[in-house]
Parts: sequence; C-alpha cells; structure tokens
Amino acid sequence: MLDDLDRALVHALHIDGRVPFSRLAEVLGTSAQTMIRRYQRLRAEAGLRVIGLPSPGFDGYQQWIVRLTAGPASAQDIAHALARRPDTSWVQLTSGGTEISAIIRALPGADQPHSLLLRDIPRTASVTAVSAHCILHMYLGGPTTWHGRTAALTPDQVAALSPPQPTGAHPELGPVEQRLLATLLHDGRASYSVLAEATGWSQSTVARRVAELRSSGAVFFDVDITAELPGQRTKAMLWMSIPPAEVDDVGRTLAQHGELAVVAATTGPTNLLATALCASPQALHEYLVGRLALPAITGIETSPVLHTVKQAGPLTADVRRS
Repeated sequence: MLDDLDRALVHALHIDGRVPFSRLAEVLGTSAQTMIRRYQRLRAEAGLRVIGLPSPGFDGYQQWIVRLTAGPASAQDIAHALARRPDTSWVQLTSGGTEISAIIRALPGADQPHSLLLRDIPRTASVTAVSAHCILHMYLGGPTTWHGRTAALTPDQVAALSPPQPTGAHPELGPVEQRLLATLLHDGRASYSVLAEATGWSQSTVARRVAELRSSGAVFFDVDITAELPGQRTKAMLWMSIPPAEVDDVGRTLAQHGELAVVAATTGPTNLLATALCASPQALHEYLVGRLALPAITGIETSPVLHTVKQAGPLTADVRRS
C-alpha cells in the first residue's frame, strides 16, 4: 500500500513528470534525499515510472483501440504478443479472459494500425473477431488523468508544481525528435546527458528542445504504477452509444466523474468509451445505475477488466522475456 507521501509523489509526477527532486522536496516539506529514496523504492516495488508521450491529437498521430476475441487457451498469449509491440499500450484481458483490448499508436506516415489489422491479426487463427475504433477526442485521459491519482496535494501545492499551460503551437518533429521521444517513452525522467547521447545534440540543445515540446503541448508526461490506489479494485471498460449531437455534452459531463479514468469519443457502433475504476463490484453497479444513467446514453456494454498486461509505457526487459 502507498502511504500519504507516496501518493503525494505520484500526484506530483502527474502534474510535472520531470520536476526536480529538490523542488518536490521544497513543496512537500521534506528533503530531496527522501524524495529520491521514495521514487527509487516505488520504481522497484510498485512499477512506478514516468513516460513521455505525444499528446492526443498532435498532428500526424492517431490512436486506435482494437478489440479481439479469442479462445481462452490462446487469449493470454495473444495479449502478451500485442504487449511486446512498440506501438501498443493499455493491453488488457477483459470479459472472462476471452477478449483483448489494446490501444495502438500510429506514428506520422506509418501504417501500424493497417498492418496490425490487415496482416498480423488475420494470421492468428485463434482470433475469432476483431473490431477497431479510432479515438477521435479525449475528454479524460492522456494529459488529464484519473481524479483518484490527483487528490493527494493541496491546491497551493498543485499550483506550485504546475508548469505553464501549453501554447498549442505544435512544432514539426524530425528524425532526431523522434529519437528523443523514443527515449522519453522509456524513461520520462531521463537526464539531459542520456537524451543528448540518444539524439547527438548537446545537453543545452536537448534541454531547450524538451522545453519547446512541452510548452507547445506536443508532449506530455504520464505515470505508470502497478500498486493499487484507493478506489480502483474493480475496473471495467464501458462502451456507450449516444446520439452524435449529444456526444460532446455527455463526454464533458463524464470527464468530471471521479469513477472514470478515461473518457473518449470513438468511431464504431458505440461512440463513447470510458474506463471505470471503482472500489468493488457493488460500487460499480451503483455507479452504472446511478450517476451514469443519463438519458442520452441509449446503450452500454460493460466489459470487466481482469488483467492489465501492459500500461502506457513499453514493457521492461524482464517482462518481455517472461
């Protein structure tokens, strides 16, 4: 279990994934050495890591969520194979372990979703059904995170740690910037010396370029952690059908619900996807029949998440070998 200081650290890293430990210590009222020890312990024991990602909607980037149905004997193997791909995130086993969901990131000019759907998956005979849904808009998720991970700090502490708001003027990304992003994907807190080695730039150039990418909103920093936080023991994916004219109002409303970690508009027969994190099956039931019972939601499919094989960041070497 995480204590109050652990939760404060996780919250702080969601606000600014690259905040210096000295600044963290100053805002949280402890020492930099304590912050470093906590961070290192959570990395070792709770899978904590900061990862840098291109912002949803950034020019040239697309995200797709793919649903696959497979036999119980092969579903786990397929999920782990998907998790090993560099272009996937949030690979999960749902619905009794026979359904797999995964998000695929499509890089500018690349054909990963088409390759995965048209070539790779059909070669797997045990897959009995496939559907793909392009993520059109994120109401909650990406740069905005689940409220349950952002409740440990006071408003003054949040203000003290918050970086400037992005300007929205996205720069173009060349091959060197792509190497920079690939390095930040593996470790969002990588030192400027490590980033300089990966790009061939000087440390001052790397520092300036990272600052530009952040200030433009092209890159954001997310947090992976395997330890449970309060209120997330029961997880489910909610596939909702809503009249198109009402999707935006419903999406904005649901983004304020503390039970939800993701709210996204998608293509497909269901056009709004949400991920619910509740304390128990009973709490999920109460949410579904209570706060979620909005007149505009004409249909809903609930898929319980049994196991998360991969979160936002790449698998570690130990997990890839297992």
